[in-house]
Amino acid sequence: MDIKIIRKKVKEEEYDLSSYAHQERQAEQITTEEIEKTLLKGSIIEKYSKNPRGESCLVASKKLHVVCGFRGKRLLIITVYKPKSPTWINWKTRSKEIKDRV
Repeated sequence: MDIKIIRKKVKEEEYDLSSYAHQERQAEQITTEEIEKTLLKGSIIEKYSKNPRGESCLVASKKLHVVCGFRGKRLLIITVYKPKSPTWINWKTRSKEIKDRV
């Protein structure tokens, strides 16, 4: 996953939200503008290359995390959430390592 390609897709509005991302967005009152801002200004802090549904990554900012991947030529927003404890020590540090991280 390349942050430059992710940003290009966002700028060109070539992205979709999964139904799960849409549910999470509504539950946590996250706007699409906040998602776009995170993807345009944030950084990749985790890559998930071994996901059976395809490669994805976690793009993070101090206030928001966005997990995304590609489905065909479009960027797919898989989930969005606000990082908080106990899972996160701070916005870029997990409290535990996950096995799938590469």
